[in-house]
Parts: sequence; structure tokens; C-alpha cells
Amino acid sequence: MEKLPLYKTLANTLGQRIYDGDWSVGTNLPSEASLCESFNTSRHTLRHALQTLEVDGLVLRRQGAATQVISRQKQRRFIQSFNSPIDILSYPRNTYRVNLVEEFIELDKPMSELIGSSVGSSWYHIGGIRKQHDTEQTIAWTDIYILPQFASLTSDPEHTQVMVFEQIEKKYGTRIDRAEVDVSAVSASPLIAKRLDLKPHASCLVITRRYFDAQDKLFEVTFTYHPENKYVYSMEFKSSSSA
Repeated sequence: MEKLPLYKTLANTLGQRIYDGDWSVGTNLPSEASLCESFNTSRHTLRHALQTLEVDGLVLRRQGAATQVISRQKQRRFIQSFNSPIDILSYPRNTYRVNLVEEFIELDKPMSELIGSSVGSSWYHIGGIRKQHDTEQTIAWTDIYILPQFASLTSDPEHTQVMVFEQIEKKYGTRIDRAEVDVSAVSASPLIAKRLDLKPHASCLVITRRYFDAQDKLFEVTFTYHPENKYVYSMEFKSSSSA
């Protein structure tokens, strides 16, 4: 078996101690100096281990304050990995979307600025919850805006299983020439919070994707809202060897 890095081994040990109740929820972990001495490890390795526990949702770390235990068990997260840049435009095939909104709209000024199209232009809005097949875990809420001539794709049998831009390419021949992806953090609106079963104004990770055709015409915009600490993008880049 492959040997784990030291920080992961330490993180597993600390996590087990938390689960066993050695440090109960709401209490603080011992100081870094004390933990380094107890586990005979370097401060660098310890901090990497604590960072892992924080990502797992077991502890809360704040600069200048003690590390606080906030949970005995790891939080469930949906992790998506990428092998190429195009993967960031798609979701794994083990997910699906449940459409709750399907409507034709005309953009007012706020929506015009949000989508990046002219006031009064017509779009088709699809709003739905994305879930994971095997666990039925809710991953995100997505608002999808497409040109109205593509609206009939919602009647296709595979619609909720396939990315909309892929359906547009397949059914209408409109292909992506370029795409813009923005990732930001926002407070969930009351409506988004309700759909994701969150507290009002809870933090969300929002991924905005804009798709343009060969004439540089915008034909699809999506806004995907992920609950805080429930979704992880995992990317690894490897440099090519020089000749």
C-alpha cells in the first residue's frame, strides 16, 4: 500500500481523536507547540494537517486564535476533479438536474447587466436542482439562460442528464467557440437559500459560465450556486518535461 504523507497521517490521527471525544465540539485544540511536542512533528507538518481538518469541516482556524473543534465527523462534500480545462464546463455523468422553472423571459435592466445582453432581449430560463444519482445529495441550484430558439430541448428524454451546451451543439449545431468562467462567493438570496435548504444569506460559491459561438454571439449563460463547504473543485496541473 502507498504510504501516506506525514501530514495526512497526522490529520487522520487528530481526526480520530476528535471523533473519539478526546477534544469535544466547542473546545479548543492544544496549542501548536504542544501538539508538535506530543506528536513529535514539525510545525509545518502540523499546520498542513490542521488545514486538512479544516477542509474536512472538523475544526475552525482563525488567525491569532486557538483552533476550535466544530464537528466530530467530516462534512459530506461533492468533489469534482478535472483532467482538462474543458472539464470545468461540465458535471460528472453521475449527476442529474431536476427542473423546477421553465419560462420565456424578457430582460429588464438588472437582468440585462447580469446576463450580459441587451434590455428587452428574449431568453429562455431553466432553473433546477442538481443532484448526485447514488446519494441523492443536492449539489447545487442552477439558473440557465439560453436563446429562445433552443427552448424545445427541454422536451428531449436526455435533457436532465446532459449539459445544456452539449444538447445545443448536438441538436442545433451551435458550437462553443469560447467560454468564460467566473468563480465568486456571495450571500444566498432568500429564494436560493430556500431551494438549497440554507439559512438566509448563507455563503455560497457561485460559478458563472458564458458560452459564445463562432460569431462571438452569447447563446447560453449559467449561474450555479453551491452551498458553503459542500462542493470542492479539484484541479491538478503537471508541467510537460522539457526536451
